[in-house]
Amino acid sequence: MGKRALIVADMLNDFIDPQGALYVGDAGREIIPFVARKIEEVRAEGGTVIFVCDAHAPDDREFKRFPPHAVKGARGSQIIPELPFRAGDYRVDKTRYSCFSRTNLDDILKKEGVEQVEVVGVCTSICVMETVKELFDRDIPAVVYRQGVADFDPEAHAFALKHMERIFGARVV
Repeated sequence: MGKRALIVADMLNDFIDPQGALYVGDAGREIIPFVARKIEEVRAEGGTVIFVCDAHAPDDREFKRFPPHAVKGARGSQIIPELPFRAGDYRVDKTRYSCFSRTNLDDILKKEGVEQVEVVGVCTSICVMETVKELFDRDIPAVVYRQGVADFDPEAHAFALKHMERIFGARVV
C-alpha cells in the first residue's frame, strides 16, 4: 500500500454537538473515539490527515434543503474539540457535498503522493458517499470504516455503505 490519507468529513459542531444546527444524533457522537484513534494511527504512520469541513456563506443555496449550518467562521463550522487539528494536518473548506467541488483537495492528494484514501465522518449518505464517488472517478482506492461514519437516517446509512462498496468499489470495513 502506498501513502495513505484519511479524510475526516464534517466532524463539526453543527453536526456532532447536540446543540448543533444539524445534529446527526447519538450515532454521530458514538463514532468520535474511533475517528480519534484512526487520526492518531494515520499521523503515527506518516500519512496525511485532511479535515474537510462545510463552510457556507450565510445565504448558501444548500439552506433551501437544510437549515442554515456550518456558516463560515461561526462556532458550528469548527471541528469538534475531541478531534484536535495539528500541525501537518490539512483543513479543506467546502460548500458542496463533495469535498472535491471547488476545493484544492486534488492538489493536496497529488502533493502528498497519496495512493489510498480512507474516509470517516458524517453524513454517510451525503458528504461521505459523494466524496467516495469522486475518489472512484479519480481511480483512487477508497476505504470506508463502518465504525467511523454516521448519518441522520439509518436506512440511508445502510444504503450508502452498500452503494459505496458495490458501485464505487470502496472497501467497506
